[in-house]
Amino acid sequence: MFLSARRRELGLKMVRMSVLADALKTINNAEKRGKRQVLIRPCSKVIVRFLTVMMKAGYIGEFEIIDDHRAGKIVVNLTGRINKCSVISPRFDISLRDLEKWTSNLLPLIGMLFP
Repeated sequence: MFLSARRRELGLKMVRMSVLADALKTINNAEKRGKRQVLIRPCSKVIVRFLTVMMKAGYIGEFEIIDDHRAGKIVVNLTGRINKCSVISPRFDISLRDLEKWTSNLLPLIGMLFP
């Protein structure tokens, strides 16, 4: 018996641990392949907010949210300006006054480049 058949028999489903990590991995793979558009699914508020920040910074073009009455999809226009983007896991809740400390701990190279 195959593992997936056994899961169906027991009623087990596979879940996505981080939809943001999956979305960024999809964007990275499409950028490496030289694609102009990429389809991200499922859609979530976190992904939409992150893509909005990336669009305002100029890393991606516009994106369109497609409502398919399920989890939704997002079509992102790529500009070719992304080298690599990934999540920092686990996501930490930090206050504004602690931002500088966390930035220096997680991104030590920025301190070397821009003293």
